[in-house]
Amino acid sequence: MKRGEAIARLLRDLISDVADYGALRLLLDSQFDAALRHDAATLRDLATRISDAVQALDARRLLRARLVTGLYGSDGRMEQVFAELPEDNRERCRAMWSGLQARVADCKRLNARNCLLMTDQYEIMQRVLHGEDQTYAPT
Repeated sequence: MKRGEAIARLLRDLISDVADYGALRLLLDSQFDAALRHDAATLRDLATRISDAVQALDARRLLRARLVTGLYGSDGRMEQVFAELPEDNRERCRAMWSGLQARVADCKRLNARNCLLMTDQYEIMQRVLHGEDQTYAPT
């Protein structure tokens, strides 16, 4: 892939990632709501959709890493891509990159929240079904 094509691909994928992390956030919020309602059918559907979204995002992340490494070496960074852009596009892309990083962090936080909720629900259900091991332990 030529240099210009690689940079164009990086920028297209950046735009796609911003949109797709927004969609992933909505899925994670829906997952949380479904977990609160104990809606197993919706949780199964959302798990598939979340997994598909994460796979697409990860594939673009891996491609981005390969392209940046190919353009700038092993220490390459997206900032180097932005530095090559015309000034009017440079700041817009930097802002988009910063926004993407914030969306990634937000999705990681929501995923951890959902995981904690579902883990807690599972542990409670196990105690309800099987009792607690130490309920009647001698003192």
